[in-house]
Amino acid sequence: MTAEIVFKYFTDLTEIQRAQFIRLNSLYQDWNQKINVVSRKDIDELYIRHVLHSLGIAKIQRFNEGAQVLDVGTGGGFPGIPLAILFPETKFTLVDAIGKKIKVVQEVIDGLQLENISAHHSRVEDLPGEFDFIVSRAVAAMPTFVHWTKGKIKKDSFHERKNGILYLKGGDLTDELKDYKNAQVFDLTEFFEEDFFETKKVVYLPQKYKANL
Repeated sequence: MTAEIVFKYFTDLTEIQRAQFIRLNSLYQDWNQKINVVSRKDIDELYIRHVLHSLGIAKIQRFNEGAQVLDVGTGGGFPGIPLAILFPETKFTLVDAIGKKIKVVQEVIDGLQLENISAHHSRVEDLPGEFDFIVSRAVAAMPTFVHWTKGKIKKDSFHERKNGILYLKGGDLTDELKDYKNAQVFDLTEFFEEDFFETKKVVYLPQKYKANL
């Protein structure tokens, strides 16, 4: 599997962006041998299971120049690093409570010479600041995630869509989202044809949600 799968769905990349997406593979192959942040099974399918999956968020929401995006529980740098390549004028903050993962993330950032990312070894509750959007890949059930990120979303929006959470999830979300009446769920099969995406979704939760709790 090569970066061509990314270029198939994102056709207007600059040469710099294309080179960065290509470089991702060798960086993760190298660092994953030292510190295992991507499962052995997944590393050979990095571009579908991690890179393209992360970029599913971009099919739902384009980030404007100057936007600030927080990636919570980034793990090996997903979805934050692929999104930061795609949106070089947007500022991304990546946070994870596990130090060895952030070490790998920082090495990948440095290897790609990405200047629009900062990586932090911290719990999100302890991280200062507010952001336009919060992104993540299924680190917890939505009610728990909403609790963790409370107070982290800016009230003033400058995108067409209200500030909020963009969450990569899979499977049946009916029960998990029952208290969030204005959550929107987007099937990634609308954008990507690979079998991996059959159950994959992006959940958008606006900043001013109402939960019947």
